[in-house]
Order: sequence, then C-alpha cells, then structure tokens
Amino acid sequence: MPVSFCAPGDRPAILAATILASSMGFIDSSVTSIAIPAIRSALDASLVQAQWINAAYLLALSSLVLTGGAMGDRFGTSRVFVLGIWIFIAGSIACTFAFDPNQMIAARAVKGVGAALMVPGSMAIVSRAYPKAERGRALGLWAAASTATTAFGPVLGGLLITWGGEAGWRMIFGLNLPLGLLAIWLIRGRVTGDAGQPGVRVDLIGAALASAGLGLMAYTLTTAGPAFGIGIAAVVMLVLFLWWEARTPAPMIRLGLFANRGFAVTNMVTFALYFALNGVMFYLPMTAISAWGVNAIEVTAAFLPISLLIGGMSAQAGRWADQFGPGPLMAGGSALVALAYGGLALVATGGAFWTHVVPLMALAGVGLGLVVAPLTTAVMAEATDGEQGAASGINNAVARVAGLIAVAVLGTIAAAVYGPISPGTPGFGLTNAGQAHVLATGAAFGRVAAIGAVLAACAAGLALLSARRVR
Repeated sequence: MPVSFCAPGDRPAILAATILASSMGFIDSSVTSIAIPAIRSALDASLVQAQWINAAYLLALSSLVLTGGAMGDRFGTSRVFVLGIWIFIAGSIACTFAFDPNQMIAARAVKGVGAALMVPGSMAIVSRAYPKAERGRALGLWAAASTATTAFGPVLGGLLITWGGEAGWRMIFGLNLPLGLLAIWLIRGRVTGDAGQPGVRVDLIGAALASAGLGLMAYTLTTAGPAFGIGIAAVVMLVLFLWWEARTPAPMIRLGLFANRGFAVTNMVTFALYFALNGVMFYLPMTAISAWGVNAIEVTAAFLPISLLIGGMSAQAGRWADQFGPGPLMAGGSALVALAYGGLALVATGGAFWTHVVPLMALAGVGLGLVVAPLTTAVMAEATDGEQGAASGINNAVARVAGLIAVAVLGTIAAAVYGPISPGTPGFGLTNAGQAHVLATGAAFGRVAAIGAVLAACAAGLALLSARRVR
C-alpha cells in the first residue's frame, strides 16, 4: 500500500466523497421500493416489470462489483471510483427521462454498472486513506453515514412523491446529478500514489459468465411460466464461472479468500441478512400503499427510525466490535431483526401500520444499528491491504445478489399467496380498497416477512460461528 495515498489533511474530504458516492449507490435500492407504486402507475408497469426495475440495477451491480473492485486494484482505486460516479450520473439522468418500463429497466442497468465501480472503491479508499490505528473509526463513520442515508432514501422518496406526483419520483433520480458532482469535486486532486498494479489483467470472461448466470437465474425466478431449461442454463453458467475463477491466473474473485473461516462466515451472514432486509424493504411500501391506505409520505415513518438508529448506533457499535469482536454484535443485531420481522408476519393481515408496523420496524432498526459497522469491520479485517478492493467487492456482490434473489423469489411467492381470490382483484401491489384485496395483500406480505425472519435468524446463528474476541 502506498504510504502517500493522501495527505492527512485531505482525509475528511475524501471520507465525505466516499460517503456521498456510496450513499447514492445504496439509496438507489431503498428509494426505488417506495417509488415503485408511483412508477408502476406512471409507466403502466406489471409486477414482473416492477421486479425487473429493481433487478436490472442489482443484476448489473452484483455481477460487476467484483470486477469493479479488481479494476480499482489494477488501474487505481480513485480513478475507477470517479469513473463509476460519472456512469451512475448518466444512468440517473436516463431514469429521470424514462417514459416506459423498458427504458427504465435499461437505465437502471446503466446505474448498476456505475455503482459496481464506485461502491467497492469507496470502502477501499477509506481503508487506504487512514492508518490502521484510525481505520476502524473511519470505517464506522463510513458505514454509519452510508447506511443511514440508505434508510433515509424512502423518506426522501415519500416526500418528493407526495409533493411532486410523477415529477416527484423523477426528481428522486435527478438528485444524483448534484450529489455525484460534489463527490467528484471533493476527491479531485486529493489522492496520490494510486497508480494501481500495471500489467495485471482484469477478468472480463469471469464478469461475462457471472452476468449471464445471474441474469438467467433472475429471469427463472421472476417468470410466471415454466423455465426449467433457463434455470439449468443459469446453473451451468455459474458453475463455469466458479471453474474459470479457480483456473484463470487473474481471477476477479480469488476463491482462496473463502478458505479464511472468518471471511466465509461473514459473507454468509451478509447474504442471509440482506436477503431478509431487501425483501421486506421492497415489498412493505408496496403493501402499505396498495392495501393499507397509507400514502407515500406516511409510509416513510416505517423507515425513518431505521435511518436514525443506524446513524446513531453504528459508531458505538464499531467501538464495541473493536473491543469484543464483531461476532456477538452481528448475532444480537440479526436476532432483533428476526424478532421484528416475525412480528410483522403476525400482524400483516391486520394492516395496523402505526401501532404495529412502525414499532416493529424501529426494533429492526436497533438490530441493524448493531450489525452494520461490525459487519463492515469484520470483512475488511479479514483482508490484507493488497486485497481490500477484492474483499470489498466480494462482500458487496454477496449483499446485492442476496437482494436480487430476495426480490425475485419473494415477489413470486407473494403473487402466489395473493392468488386469484375473486373477480375484480387487481393483483399484488396494485391499489384496491376491496376487502378481499386487502386481506390477500396482507397475507402475501406476511409470508414475505416470515421468510425474512427465518433468514435473519439464520444470520444470527451464523454470526455466532464467527464470535471471537479481537485483541
């Protein structure tokens, strides 16, 4: 690692730039969940198209974020980071001016490419800018600010949609232009000694195989008809990806990293927890708006406690992780999330938003506040300085793949539970005041929340495997 990565006085500006950029990438997933009902109405999108508006972003991000981390190691972390911001801005502008579902899906894929370059770079830049004695605190601040803004995304989305109608959800994407430009300005000229590793190849074949495998898998999980052949093709592509990564001299993911028990278990925790988190956060606003009579700004009350609790707790959780090890905190926090989602499953059919749903989401926020910073610290602690970009990319890929699979699988399950109850019911996620629609939507979301609770409980159990005191 170059000693002169940046001057000490430039570290706050660099940290701010990474927080802005990573927040844009993280917010994009959370804010879309609350905007989906308005987007579906404005663009006349089906449930499957709504799933793909989310999946296109996560697919590009999850399949290319590994390449993004490796490209940062190869060409210079800050260069690839800034390139990712520019691509993300371009995709955001395209989303702002999309006028049919296919245009929106394509624009979201472009944004996913940009996020794949900038998100892993943000964590790696923070790790390289700060010395080891200060790195844990800096990563805790990065995690707290980035994840708090992620949870705040639905709040902002609700305000814009309520006040601006169709123009409101378009403004959500347009706001990335000034935020991205500010991040570029903050980091410009402040990073030195970041030449990368000239001569090292980037694994484009691996990226292509991962993209094909994950894309076919997402199609299989969201299609209404039989897709056995496509599912087999997805498995073949993913197996080929692993085979290629094990043999190519310059893999985008070094499978040997998973021989490290702590790294492997931490990524398993990440998958289980982010599956639960993404599934519930994507389908809760759709349920509340379409069946419980809650408007876009009111539904943000379920997300604001998460934002505040993560922001307020992550710095202290990071210090506790340094003192006691990240495992106990990840286990305890995941258990609280499981308890909250289990409660959501029990009260979903009643639709008591203010008295049941909001307090349970606040409980989930306490759990996430305990998990976020220790999870980030655990991932980076298991990586050497030369592989921080790759380790960050792997963990981000795991989180995004979890979200991609969660939205696809849980949407299919929700639609099946909802079912053709009676003539005139519009389908899961579409607004209707009929009693049959309200009960069916509640039952469908209850199943989503129950599955989320099981996955969060699995995350808690897995985290106990990595529980150890860091000395």
